[in-house]
Amino acid sequence: MIRKIFRQMLVTQILSAMTVMICMLIDSIMIGRFLGVDSMTAYGLATPVLLVFAAFGSMLSAGIQVLCGKTVGSGDREGTDACYSVSVVLALCVSVLGMILVLAFTGPICTLLGAGRPAPDNPVYFLTLDYLRGFIVGAPAFICAQVMVPYMQLSGKQSRLAAAVVAMTLADAAFDVLNVFVFHGGTLGMGLASSLSYYIAFAVGCVAFFRKDSMFRLRMHTVTGKRARELLGYGLPTVINQISLVLLVFVLNKILLRVGQNRAVAAYSVISTVGNICYSFGSGAASVALMLSAIFYCDEDKSAIHALIRTMVFYAVVLDLIVTAAVLALAPPAVRLFLADDPAARDLAIRGLRLFSLSLLPCALNTCFKNYFQGVDRTRFTEAISVMQNFAFPAAFAFLLSRLLGTDGAWLGWVCGESLTLLIIALAVWRRNGKLSFSAETFALLPPGFGAAAEDILEMSVRSGKEAAEASVRAQEFCLAHGDTPRNSMLISLCVEEMVNNVVAHGFRGKGQDHSVDIRILYKDGRRLIRLRDNGVRFDPVRYMELHKGDDPAAHIGIRMVMKMVKDANYIHSLGLNNLTLVL
Repeated sequence: MIRKIFRQMLVTQILSAMTVMICMLIDSIMIGRFLGVDSMTAYGLATPVLLVFAAFGSMLSAGIQVLCGKTVGSGDREGTDACYSVSVVLALCVSVLGMILVLAFTGPICTLLGAGRPAPDNPVYFLTLDYLRGFIVGAPAFICAQVMVPYMQLSGKQSRLAAAVVAMTLADAAFDVLNVFVFHGGTLGMGLASSLSYYIAFAVGCVAFFRKDSMFRLRMHTVTGKRARELLGYGLPTVINQISLVLLVFVLNKILLRVGQNRAVAAYSVISTVGNICYSFGSGAASVALMLSAIFYCDEDKSAIHALIRTMVFYAVVLDLIVTAAVLALAPPAVRLFLADDPAARDLAIRGLRLFSLSLLPCALNTCFKNYFQGVDRTRFTEAISVMQNFAFPAAFAFLLSRLLGTDGAWLGWVCGESLTLLIIALAVWRRNGKLSFSAETFALLPPGFGAAAEDILEMSVRSGKEAAEASVRAQEFCLAHGDTPRNSMLISLCVEEMVNNVVAHGFRGKGQDHSVDIRILYKDGRRLIRLRDNGVRFDPVRYMELHKGDDPAAHIGIRMVMKMVKDANYIHSLGLNNLTLVL
């Protein structure tokens, strides 16, 4: 089921990763084709400010994926609501404060970014100023939309998430066309167009959180400093990652201004915009890995973690090989969308885009492993990878190689930086394990004693009533082999058969649907635990029995029997799956 879950989440995660990037792509095309090279340069110079706000949004999003993944994995409903409430309050407060500060100090910020000082012969300064002012009013929606994504993934609202992305894309395209051909608003209008599209995307998506069946509730009494620090702490590696990206953009702009002047910066803006779309495939796989690794780590599900590593590597490699081939082939027409009227800048961008594409595969693997390590609490390793991958190595290679090869050397900084980072990750893992191996078990880096031993776990997947009966027999044999009494072993097998048959009979609906129930029985620390996970119709047996406890004792006999056998029962619906854990 791991590969199935990963595949289902991957499509919407790639789309959500493209949410901001698609708007930036549309903006870049319209600016490059209709507003000129100076406007494209201004857009490139404004990028670090956009990345600063993206950094905070990404920090909250990553913190949600880890913290909420842990609370969902452990069935902590109060903790899940607290995570949701704190993230909403932080997103609103920080985005509004940031918007006010940027509007108050836009001029000095433009100068700091490299746009120079206000002067009649410096149009780039005023164009940068206008774009920042237009974009920044959308900061609250921009950050809240990033926060919304992991919650929609966790609650299985992929279709709503896709609708928000589509609405944002169509709105941004329409507003850009109106700005260029009707209102003639320049870069200010382009920034405002993006802001309006973010508000539309947020409005479409947030409807899901006001439904009665939403698994998240805003509870202000849970908003505490401790919860906020916990959430931000889990997201800190991501903000270090984003700050590294901001520094890299700043340094590369300086290097390119020195070796290629404004045309090189304009070419870099094109490469960054197309590159961000390309990154969405690898970052989508990495985001799924972050969320699932946190859930499986909290559940101490070693086999699921190993399957997750194999799956994320498979999809990262396949997708990015395809994307790399596409960029190499389609670089000329892609660049012409942005820079049709400037042959010199266009040639720089085509060559740079092709060299950049060679970094996509190692980048995807680096990002997947970085997010996986973040999910399993290898925080320092994650932070080190972020700095190496997104600033230290690419900036160092770009600086050195640009002195030898000019702009080509700057473009090669990405390839060399990502490749060296991947090599260092492999060397660190091999050193930690004391052996040279490419297995998922080696790269998992799980702590000693993590999870139950393999011989103490029974895992099965069931798709029919016949298979449920067979699973019941295997469960009884497994319990007897672990020293349980014949009576207890029989009761556990009956428990498995009853609950699984209930799911098969009432939860598997729709012809052609690929339904299954994953069963996991484990013995650890004197506990016997059963976990059932299925992709059928949503059903909470724990809540169901609470609502029907006053009914005729003969009614609902199967569920009543199971609930009397267990010391603790926990249900949660996440990732579109029913998750039931029974402690016997």
